[in-house]
Amino acid sequence: MHPIAQVLSNAAHGEFPDVDGAWERVDPWHEGVEGVVALTGHALIAVADDVADARIDALGANGFGGATNPRLVAGLAGDGWIDALDVVLVANGLGGEPTLVPRSDLRNHPRAEHATAVRTGVATFGYAAADDHTLVTLATGLGGLPELGIEVDPRKGHTGAEVTQAALTLVPREQVVVAACAPGNARALRAALAAGFEPVASVQLWRPHRP
Repeated sequence: MHPIAQVLSNAAHGEFPDVDGAWERVDPWHEGVEGVVALTGHALIAVADDVADARIDALGANGFGGATNPRLVAGLAGDGWIDALDVVLVANGLGGEPTLVPRSDLRNHPRAEHATAVRTGVATFGYAAADDHTLVTLATGLGGLPELGIEVDPRKGHTGAEVTQAALTLVPREQVVVAACAPGNARALRAALAAGFEPVASVQLWRPHRP
């Protein structure tokens, strides 16, 4: 299990790293994607081995916010793509009979395309009605854990919490699953919390291009 997956799985069970102000280096879990996962007082930085620890230290990395400083992220990403800073939430899969069905016709949805850029094995699900464009993506995501993405079709009357709980039936019971949500996306954040997700960390991803 990747170190980030282990830390997030532990956090899902109430076990967190020491609040020591430190950062630790881990290998990237997805080719071409790097990132920083920050918890209370501790951070993990997934970066390729062409970056020296001294460089990360020089950019101000620490477990008390330094690891998510925009100067550090920009310094490590170079002129590559940088994703938004997200809240990381964890929950346990519900298993059972899924209430969603595979929807290959939603594969070109912008959310699905974004998921493909930073995750592997992206599968798209939704409700059976062809005119319902509610989308759930399930992929191998952060640290190699199952990761969900949700987009609700506002025309169909579903609530975000309802769709999120339906998405959890796609994941085996007791399997830790993660979701990422922009802090400013209060509607999505409230839906995740209502469906049983708990916030445990933050994450910011980038695709480096270091001249």
